[in-house]
Amino acid sequence: MIRPVMPDDLQYLFQINMQSTPGVSDETWSDFQAIVELSTAFVATGEDNQPRGFITLVAPGEAGYASPNLRWFEARQAATGHRIIYVDRIAISPLYRGQKIGEALYRAAFDAFAGYDEVGCEVNTKPNNPGSHRFHMALGFERVGEQRFEQTHKAVAYYVKPLAIRQA
Repeated sequence: MIRPVMPDDLQYLFQINMQSTPGVSDETWSDFQAIVELSTAFVATGEDNQPRGFITLVAPGEAGYASPNLRWFEARQAATGHRIIYVDRIAISPLYRGQKIGEALYRAAFDAFAGYDEVGCEVNTKPNNPGSHRFHMALGFERVGEQRFEQTHKAVAYYVKPLAIRQA
């Protein structure tokens, strides 16, 4: 079942996030809480209603989140005129990976933001995350850019998935 995040979920989601690094950013408890609070977040649960995975989405223009990746999508939105929703992170508990939970979370996001033109995300290229590249391409995401971060020696590829057919 996919549902919106609830306050009681936060500790579970934080643990899932920590178990999912370096595929997602390592966060402090307070930073993680802030990210979830400023985002639209969906949780995948089992029959026991316990979180098994989550996705957080942030709209460009959210000044409360100092993410260089969000800033990249803001620049893309300004350049293309496409309305974009940015996937800050998607993480699945190691116990439940391979059960199509990620696809279900993305379907919920696609439905929730159907009026947008694109869903955007980044995938690590340094350290490389080949499984995430394959996963996103299988969902119809297209690679549209990349960025290196000299201070952290990390790099990412940017992907978008078109949601709406734009009228000329």
